[in-house]
Amino acid sequence: MTFPILSLRSLNVWRRNRDVFRSVWKGEFPFIAAEPFLVLGIMGAGLGGYVAFGGDSYLKFIAPGLIASYAMWASGGECSWGTYIRMTQQKTFDAMIATPVGIEDVITGEVLWGATRAIISSMAVMLAAVMFGLVPSPWAVLTPLAAAVEGLMFASISIAFVSVATSFYSLNYYFALFLVPLSFLSDVFFPISGLPQWAQVLAWLTPLTHSVAITRALFSGSWEPSLLINIAWTLVLTIVFFTLAQNLMRRRLIT
Repeated sequence: MTFPILSLRSLNVWRRNRDVFRSVWKGEFPFIAAEPFLVLGIMGAGLGGYVAFGGDSYLKFIAPGLIASYAMWASGGECSWGTYIRMTQQKTFDAMIATPVGIEDVITGEVLWGATRAIISSMAVMLAAVMFGLVPSPWAVLTPLAAAVEGLMFASISIAFVSVATSFYSLNYYFALFLVPLSFLSDVFFPISGLPQWAQVLAWLTPLTHSVAITRALFSGSWEPSLLINIAWTLVLTIVFFTLAQNLMRRRLIT
């Protein structure tokens, strides 16, 4: 077993991915910038008008959930499709580890880049939420930090899956059977308190539920002792899957 260590070489891997993104960002920017406004407008202002949601608006409920959800999709997509392409088709990893850059450096850099993509996407939704007047608490300024930690977690989970993926198309299972269900079982679009008890337990074990709870607390400025459990579980999952991704990738790239 090896343990991931942050190094200047891993930062260089991150910088390489950043430079590639800087060369193509204009093609992605319209989608990144426009989609949050469309989703908040349709799901909140549109659907929200037909949903009775206690004393608060449905739009205010889903806004922090969408921020966490977009962070998951951004880091999960970058470190699944993107990582797999760089590893197998572009042979970028092979070229890197032929230099003094080690496998641990490559994977750490990939995870850091996944966290960066999570911050970018979550901030796009955050901007839309601000313009819709949905950010009542100054604590929301810490949302990028929450998105960064969430990005590290989902980037690590994604790379761990990529390390055992048998083909490019097998990544469809990761999205269809893991990321998509998380979007609907993690307190994003409706409170999980209304689910059956077994479903609530399942939802609590999933990683996105805790990221949503943290983001929602930042938005509301309401801090409960249970939030410490959300933070602790997020950190545990991040460390476990970060280390797992490192070791599984080492096994795959060496053999």
